[in-house]
Amino acid sequence: MSHHSIKAVQRIPTSITEAWHFFSVPDNLVRITPADFSFQVISHHHGPEIYQGQIIEYKVRPLWGIPWYWMTEITHVHPLQYFVDEQRYGPFGIWHHQHHFVAVEGGVEMTDIVHYSIPGWWLGSLMNRWVVKKKLEELFRYRYGEIERIFGKWEGQGCNVKMY
Repeated sequence: MSHHSIKAVQRIPTSITEAWHFFSVPDNLVRITPADFSFQVISHHHGPEIYQGQIIEYKVRPLWGIPWYWMTEITHVHPLQYFVDEQRYGPFGIWHHQHHFVAVEGGVEMTDIVHYSIPGWWLGSLMNRWVVKKKLEELFRYRYGEIERIFGKWEGQGCNVKMY
């Protein structure tokens, strides 16, 4: 199984309370996901804001229009600082996504760190190189632009997404 990581850092000109409120509402994921992913939150019992132990279910079509069911659990929550979601069922062997928020002068620095693996040994490595890595980078770059559209642009900042 091939293991990979992503780190995306973005400064947002808003208060930490507003940033936390937006990113801790599961339904807001739809607003910052490209339309061609056909991303839907399908949970019936997830509540308006995240909490530790929360299960969130999605339907997504990130590749070739093929529908995938995805279930994540919010495993850690420290309000106004960070939360973690982990895949319980879905397309990845491992999906561990940390969302960090730090108040800085003029706004908030948000850092996403994702560790993921693709099942299938050497075939998983090839799929990551040819398809998955590009789709995830596209996803995080799209989110960067949508977050700027929603909250405003942090002057002098470029999109900072690193894939490992």
